[in-house]
Amino acid sequence: MRRIRNPLVEHQIDLELQLKRRSFTSSHHRRRRLPLVIILWSFLVRMRRGPIPDDDDAVPKKGKVVTTKPPPILLDELIAEILLRIPARSLVPLRNSVCRSWRTLISSSQFAKDHLRRSMAVDPGLTHPLMAYYSQTYSYPIIGVFSVRSVMENPPHEPTKVVPYEGRRFRLIIGSCNGLLCLHDEERQDGFIISHRAMLWNPCTGFTSQPLEIGGLLCTCGFGYDHVNDKYKLFAILDNKSRMFTFGPKSTWRTIQDFSRNFRDGNYRGCQVNLVGLFVSGTGTLNWLFHRYLSFVWVLSLDLVKETFNQFSLPNRDSDDDHRVTPQLGILRDCLAVCYETKKTHWTVWLMKEYGVPQSWTKLAIIPHHPLLGRRPLSLQPIYMLKDVLLAIAPSGKFVLCNLNDGSIDIPNIDSSTDGMPKLGPLTRNVSARKFQLYHESLVSPFHFGLPSCSSEMRLIKPSL
Repeated sequence: MRRIRNPLVEHQIDLELQLKRRSFTSSHHRRRRLPLVIILWSFLVRMRRGPIPDDDDAVPKKGKVVTTKPPPILLDELIAEILLRIPARSLVPLRNSVCRSWRTLISSSQFAKDHLRRSMAVDPGLTHPLMAYYSQTYSYPIIGVFSVRSVMENPPHEPTKVVPYEGRRFRLIIGSCNGLLCLHDEERQDGFIISHRAMLWNPCTGFTSQPLEIGGLLCTCGFGYDHVNDKYKLFAILDNKSRMFTFGPKSTWRTIQDFSRNFRDGNYRGCQVNLVGLFVSGTGTLNWLFHRYLSFVWVLSLDLVKETFNQFSLPNRDSDDDHRVTPQLGILRDCLAVCYETKKTHWTVWLMKEYGVPQSWTKLAIIPHHPLLGRRPLSLQPIYMLKDVLLAIAPSGKFVLCNLNDGSIDIPNIDSSTDGMPKLGPLTRNVSARKFQLYHESLVSPFHFGLPSCSSEMRLIKPSL
């Protein structure tokens, strides 16, 4: 029988999903799409059982020919279209629990790319923003993870739980891109460092790459994605040289254009604010903030495609601003963002609408000083924005929720009591002893680009009963 694509069925599925999404909340994300999976599974079961008898002819009668209906036909491409509309975290258990064809489909590199592309361009609800962190003061071999959406949507009496993952040793987070976290660790023998290694980890799928020798300590560095050549790259300054490491079957360091000369010449001599470059999705760039006596501030940008550097200025500051307060760089709505203290009375958040074009800096928000925010020689650090609420780290060292409509400031309720880092104290009280990295869930895994992978380097710590 020739299989015919039925646009009406696809349209009906799409309408059903849209109606379900309108009632979506972070605490009920599994219920939202589960009925669709059950429907699809029932189709597959019925197809395996063979022809389906007519209802009136379920019991054969004397002298009457029993007729049967042909089994329902669900095209492979239609199954793929349905699965592309399911969040990454819900697809992971389906990968190993339904059938071999689903496992092959969900595990494929192309499906992971299609799902990621759809989540970024069509349905951001498919990929949940999460926050990963590690201890900066103690060598806990643990990375804590919590849901950013829950932090921003849960009522104050409902805390957001931290989920801890334990590794074989203490690891730093260099950066994140397309659901992958780039981790750095040191291998020691008899108390001495014998090697520095990097590893990619997708907390959603659980897969990690095998640790790769990288030859030195990473200070100025960054991790991102070259979307033109479909390559994941790690940049670092090693032995006073700018190096680029491409993850793949033959991962090696290459020397590229010198990083240091881009901020040590006469026009751009200054101080580096952030050691780890911020990756801006869609532009293929890593970005570092520099300043000269805090009166002149600019961004140094590394194009991961061309592997060349560029510079552009930040919004002009008023002459009566306190230039002793360091601005903070961030990513909001997939755009580069910066926050200044203005006139010693408020913070101003700017958004770069067109990347690399200084004239496109647009004022996004003005946040007045507030007792909960504190006053230090640091600006507010923008983290994530959901509708008109901004999640940020305040100079007081706390996570804060800034409502840009009514100007209210709230402290989110984050329960870190089970994160395995007891010496750090509650996360709600202070975040300064931790280093944070925002990432989005995806199905992208290291084995998609030729890296040997395993699932034993990082394991979920289940809560004790």
